[in-house]
Amino acid sequence: MIRKAVLPVAGLGTRMLPITKVVPKELLNIIDRPTIEYVVNEAIESGVSTLVFIISQGKGKIIDYFDIDMNLRSFLKERGKLDLLKKVEEVEDRIKHLIEVRQKIPEGLGHAVLMAERAVEKEPFAVLLGDDLVDADPPCLKQMIETYVELSAKISNHSIIAVEEVPIEDVSKYGIIDGERVAENLIKINKVIEKPLPEEAPTNFAIIGRYIFDPTIFEYLKKIPKVKGEYQLTDAIQLMIDDGYPVYAYLFEGKRFDTGNKEGFFKTILYYGIKDPQLKIVLEKFIKEEGIIED
Repeated sequence: MIRKAVLPVAGLGTRMLPITKVVPKELLNIIDRPTIEYVVNEAIESGVSTLVFIISQGKGKIIDYFDIDMNLRSFLKERGKLDLLKKVEEVEDRIKHLIEVRQKIPEGLGHAVLMAERAVEKEPFAVLLGDDLVDADPPCLKQMIETYVELSAKISNHSIIAVEEVPIEDVSKYGIIDGERVAENLIKINKVIEKPLPEEAPTNFAIIGRYIFDPTIFEYLKKIPKVKGEYQLTDAIQLMIDDGYPVYAYLFEGKRFDTGNKEGFFKTILYYGIKDPQLKIVLEKFIKEEGIIED
């Protein structure tokens, strides 16, 4: 089983400026919960017990959100606000083991994952990006873990990456994979290309922010060169593949949202709002009253 998950949350969130100047993008709320809580819940519901947060200066508030605040608990208890106390305790008691690792200089996703080596040690682990929310039942990571375990009976030192099909005009926004389909929802990867032009992309299968890695990945993260000031995770993945370590692309079941930009963030709020029956009524009534759509 996968017991540990790495959450790289050290990024500056420049696509969401100016609010991210003072508020970490991971704490921007989707309805009544911060984005990062949805990601954390996915990890925990998938059986992960230890979360490793890779943070940078100004991102300590993310840790504070999940840490126990005894003063707040006492205040709510004394004032008889037991419903609010229950909500706070649910968040604070959710993570069994929390590890904080500081990334002093933002040098790309590859460097952020490498920062987790000591915390992860010599066992397979998951990586979940805080930008990507996946609404799925069972959770996306749980689907991947089940597939990983099935593969473990046949092979070793393997890794799995979640992918989804995207419009061909959007491939330049993602890492794109090419390979051979070995099952309905599984592709053995031969090549990973970082943000190719549409005319150069071998497929439209795009990597999203969910991974399960064999710890061998750390050795390759130490070998890759810096490109435009960053260490690319996809470069290390390609080196693993070239050396014969099997890496699979998993076509997950669910709906993914990119909350790292204004358009995607807005769509995410609308989606989760409509999932709430009461908020759906509020939205429908508002649209009609404002004449945004006709009856």
